[in-house]
Order: sequence, then structure tokens, then C-alpha cells
Amino acid sequence: MKAWLLNLAIAVDQLGNVLLAGAPDETLSSRAHRMRAKGHRWWGWTAAAIDALFFFDPNHCARAYESEKQRLQQPRDLRN
Repeated sequence: MKAWLLNLAIAVDQLGNVLLAGAPDETLSSRAHRMRAKGHRWWGWTAAAIDALFFFDPNHCARAYESEKQRLQQPRDLRN
């Protein structure tokens, strides 16, 4: 059940990214960190808001970005 809830949370996060014209396989959290690192002011604010929302998960957006880079949301046999 815990894995199912995590997968559902990732899917909702990805949907949020798509609704903001992002890539369908990237989470909004990951995109916010990636764009903040590039110096985009709006995304810096967005990443800060997401990190505050996930106060129980320090550096949520940065960790989401690293997870995306490692494709940890994918089944093991689909990872590079």
C-alpha cells in the first residue's frame, strides 16, 4: 500500500508539471529545482514553496531532481 501511495503522489506531481507545460515524465518538484538552479526567479519561488509544503522532507525539490536523474521512479529493469 505504501508503494502504491508513493506512486500516486509521483503521478500527481507529474500531472502538475504537465499542466504547466512541462515534460510528462518529470515531476514539478524536480523541474522547480532544475529551473531554480538555472536562475529563473519564478521557479526559485516555486521551489521554495514546494520545499515549505514538504517541510518533513528537507530539500525536497533537490532530492526529487536527483531521483529523476537516477530514474529512481522507474522499475529497476527500465533504469539506465
